[in-house]
Amino acid sequence: MLIDQHTGTLRSALRQWSKHPEVRTRKGYDGLLFELTAKNARDYLRRFHGLDADSSRVEELGGGVSNTVVLVENGDQRLVLKQSLGKLRVEQDWYADRARVLREADAIERLSAELPSGSLPTVLFQDRENFAFAMTAAPPGARTWKSLLLEGEVSPTVAQTIARMLAAIIRASRQHPEWQIRFGDQTVFDELRLDPYYRATAARHPGLRSFFEDLIAECSGRRESLVHGDWSPKNFLVAADATVMAIDFEVIHYGNPAFDAAFFLNHLLLKSFFKPAWAGLYRVAAEQFWSVLAAEVAPGMNWLEASSIRQLAGLLLARIDGKSPAEYIRGETMKEAIRGFAKQLIHEPPGSVAEVFGRLR
Repeated sequence: MLIDQHTGTLRSALRQWSKHPEVRTRKGYDGLLFELTAKNARDYLRRFHGLDADSSRVEELGGGVSNTVVLVENGDQRLVLKQSLGKLRVEQDWYADRARVLREADAIERLSAELPSGSLPTVLFQDRENFAFAMTAAPPGARTWKSLLLEGEVSPTVAQTIARMLAAIIRASRQHPEWQIRFGDQTVFDELRLDPYYRATAARHPGLRSFFEDLIAECSGRRESLVHGDWSPKNFLVAADATVMAIDFEVIHYGNPAFDAAFFLNHLLLKSFFKPAWAGLYRVAAEQFWSVLAAEVAPGMNWLEASSIRQLAGLLLARIDGKSPAEYIRGETMKEAIRGFAKQLIHEPPGSVAEVFGRLR
């Protein structure tokens, strides 16, 4: 059983064990870092956290290029283990600080009070020595919004919910010294976003170097609020009742929230090229997202739309020619169409988010 028979619940058992002094100081086998896999997850929970998971079902989830993520299930008890990677799973050499996963856990815990119940997982324990943590899983049957979008299930209601979540994060942290001090370091953001997206793309498009340098300066220089850094449809788990849970806060930092808005809109823009038959649906979702976000962010942020459009133009090109190209964009014809559209946005900036998607028509 995953649960502790004395406490009766998985969450309290994990919290009890994670507070134990021996657990906090243990390291992997022979004092080395424990590299988590689906095969050794049961052993990890038993040896390091005192939990019997031998009869549990274990499944490795899609941790993207930067993490190992494992689901552990025993009946209706479900938890997710997450461990960061030092070298990312991409063809080019790409490294990042593994301690980002602990910062992620910290952010989730602190933001849980700012968002509606169910919007975030609950952190169950942190393993600082092995750069890992455990959290509650989304409800059974929950799916990433990315998978739903690629099947043509484009819910404006979900887009509105995601906008409200982002607006709540911005309002709670905007120009707030405590948040800025705790998450002001942008090292991981630079390692996982600015360098592989903007600098790598500028290297392939030397004529746009100054444009990308300006984007980087705008991200690093404008310290306005918390920024998730990966506000992507793949990081929203949608349950059967349309409840949305946000995950993957490993790139969180204090900076320019326009990056999050642009990151989200960019995925809808890319899918409009990939699935042109549903471009109208993606446009409606984008407009609903932006309408709610603009209405609910803190006052005095009139600069947000123009900044988001600039970041969107750069991100669109970066998902073709950066270190992390969108995996579903294949074929040179489609890539050239996206490159052309991105360069149009750069050289002839639209006046509104609605105009960005309107130009696709």
